[in-house]
Amino acid sequence: MHETYSVEMRGIVKQFGTVIANDHVDFHAKPGQIHALLGENGAGKSTMMCMLSGVYRPTSGDILIHGKPVKIRSPKDAMKLGVGMVFQNFRLVQTLTAAENIVLGEKSSFWRGPKWMSSKQQEIEAIADHFGLAFPVNRPIWQLSVGEQQRVEIVKTLYRGAELIILDEPTSVLTPGEAEQLFMTLQRMKDEGKTVILTTHKLKEVMSAADHISVMRKGKLIHSMEKTATNERELAKLMVGKEIGENRTFQPRPQGKVLLTVSRVDVQADHGRKSLDQFSLNVHEGEIVGVAGVAGNGQKELAEVLTGLRSWKQGKIHFAGKELKNGSVRAAIEAGIAHVPENRMKSGLAGSLGIVDNLLFKTYRTEERSRLGFLRTGKNRSWSQGLVDQFDVKTAGLDTPVQQLSGGNQQKLLFAREVNQEPLLMVAVHPTQGLDVGAAEGVHLLLGKMRDEGKSVLLISEDLDEVIQLSNRILVIFNGKIVGEMAREDADREKIGMYMAGLQSAEEEAG
Repeated sequence: MHETYSVEMRGIVKQFGTVIANDHVDFHAKPGQIHALLGENGAGKSTMMCMLSGVYRPTSGDILIHGKPVKIRSPKDAMKLGVGMVFQNFRLVQTLTAAENIVLGEKSSFWRGPKWMSSKQQEIEAIADHFGLAFPVNRPIWQLSVGEQQRVEIVKTLYRGAELIILDEPTSVLTPGEAEQLFMTLQRMKDEGKTVILTTHKLKEVMSAADHISVMRKGKLIHSMEKTATNERELAKLMVGKEIGENRTFQPRPQGKVLLTVSRVDVQADHGRKSLDQFSLNVHEGEIVGVAGVAGNGQKELAEVLTGLRSWKQGKIHFAGKELKNGSVRAAIEAGIAHVPENRMKSGLAGSLGIVDNLLFKTYRTEERSRLGFLRTGKNRSWSQGLVDQFDVKTAGLDTPVQQLSGGNQQKLLFAREVNQEPLLMVAVHPTQGLDVGAAEGVHLLLGKMRDEGKSVLLISEDLDEVIQLSNRILVIFNGKIVGEMAREDADREKIGMYMAGLQSAEEEAG
């Protein structure tokens, strides 16, 4: 029977030290099929795909491509066998053009002259057009949008002859329109007999795009079925081993007084251009304000300005009745602004330090945590253990380096620290990115609880379902400006998608 499969993974075990990431997993996919691989954070699905694409090697087990046993020792081996992977974090050289990134690695690719490069560009453009993946091939990567960069990655695998294409969380950085276009591309690949393996935590996408679904839990593949034999609720239950509650949209409550006012603020981005352009918004007490937009439209800079990590050029910010000090993290913390950053390990936690140190970052100066310049070690450890228990952070001990925790537990630890300060405003940037449905539900409940207690949340997310589900008001940001605003009950996915893509603004609509 195995000759009908483009790939078979038999009895795969992958061990990292004493941790078993994959426990005798059997997985297979057919040509002309979109196969979704679902699982919680740490379930082992990414590890499986990294072995198939040559990033890791199995501890034991066999991999067969079109029925023949193979050894995949590197991504180069995988590519020779027709296997390509598009990672969630793109692997592109920012200063090279899109075309140069695609031919990178070909023998003497930069010594063959402009004529050779010109013919390669035509070849690349033909592949991109054929699969509906157009992008400017002569532009450097840093000038391309995130959606265009993803297209470069996909075309790179196709250019190199991939017949089996693995996509890791591919829609996390796309507008609804771009996601729709991507799924049309995947359908075309499928129609041409290619195998597409999709790892995603978005159940709606799985049900709309996949033909076959495999579910992993705790390192084992527990179920594999045709899409027609299941539904979203059943898949969620399989992933986490228990029933997941219905999507909760929190009941509206009376709008409180204005807590935050941002007035005509200008901010420079790292590349020198304006990232916030005469930017204004209000947040009231006891509301969740969702900011939707494609990555790179000023969301990152907005979060950094509010939390003191970045200065602004002109304009004013008032918070809780006082003018906010420009570019001061300490002033933001003392004013009552908490921050869950986009990249928890880069900006939120110190990976090599233990749990106690990470929990102390914002409060070590207080009398409760230190006396006469010395930390209250015993008291701080019992306080930390209380937070670990309260937020259900799974860890071997308080001295465990936080880089050894799963993504979900890192996020719980980050929330424990920020919520413990009883902030007036939580600036939460992609708070559930990379989390499984169970951990994401926990984060959503936490944000809803803050709102119900009269606190405020500025939710910056590229996950439109999340923004619509949680927010009282939804703002859409494009090119550093708010181009659309609507109440949750008036939320229209198509309209939000138009705003996100810059195809419409509230002013144009009113006009």
